[in-house]
Amino acid sequence: MTTLLEEAPSETAVTPSERLRSSMAAARLSFTWLGVRKSLTAQQKNQAADSFGAEGKYLSAGKKLLDTRHAAFKAVTAIRGRAIAYWKGVSLPFPEPGIRLIRQDEITAFDQSIADFRRELDEAVAELDRHYEELRNAARDRLGDLFNPDDYPPSLIGMFEIEHDYPSVEPPNYLRQLNPELYEQECQRVQSRFDEAVQLAEQAFLSELTQMVDHLTERLTGRQDGKPKVFRDTAVTNLTDFFDRFRQLNIRSNEQLDELVANARQIIAGVNPQQLRDSQDVRGRVASQMSAVQYHLDQLLVDRPRRNIQRRPK
Repeated sequence: MTTLLEEAPSETAVTPSERLRSSMAAARLSFTWLGVRKSLTAQQKNQAADSFGAEGKYLSAGKKLLDTRHAAFKAVTAIRGRAIAYWKGVSLPFPEPGIRLIRQDEITAFDQSIADFRRELDEAVAELDRHYEELRNAARDRLGDLFNPDDYPPSLIGMFEIEHDYPSVEPPNYLRQLNPELYEQECQRVQSRFDEAVQLAEQAFLSELTQMVDHLTERLTGRQDGKPKVFRDTAVTNLTDFFDRFRQLNIRSNEQLDELVANARQIIAGVNPQQLRDSQDVRGRVASQMSAVQYHLDQLLVDRPRRNIQRRPK
């Protein structure tokens, strides 16, 4: 299996946006999720406003139907968060709402991972449903006269779902024959989207690397109560995770960024968090070298022109 970095030399003339367009697929993640807040009725808002001497039409008020701090509910919510984090971690941004780009050779793995999240969610929802009566009774006690049994479905099964699909972002082929001029316009529109996607990918990588290098450098050089600051292992491990993701998703559109990533990777190669805590020499060396990377990242951020993508009116 080849990565985006391992293409044959004959393809070097291909632009980053063309490379992105030919090697990636659009992937969309969506959720069905039970709403746990409900607006008060006009009568209820008027009653609430009376207690403040206000007018109901100027008051916005709602009620919370279930206690989202319950362990079973938090378990369900956590799965959604992890699914989104996974989706974003294996993909690049795309300038269409709800769509990101994943490598075409990773579609099978992506399918399997989302299926695993879906099974995990089903199990967590089943557990939450076993506590549903308890949660409704607690809501009845808390809400008092605002409690309305009609606000609650009979069961929570089916109220939380994860879906994914692969929407087409290419011009429909039928336009080629029906309206060649419109087809050409659509081709240009799609190409501009991928041009923008390249810039979005660069910006995302640059911003993420800058934040992590800044954090590590601050932890290594800062002092608290006269002693070196303590830092968590994630100050280093997050960087190594970033390097792996960059290697998988990098589209080689910015040589300066590629070089800075390679430099940062080399600096912490073979260094573990405990060495940085125990050895002042290792700490000083890494801090000094990372400060140089930090400087060049800041320069790259300053030098980058603002995106000026002209979009056709819809």
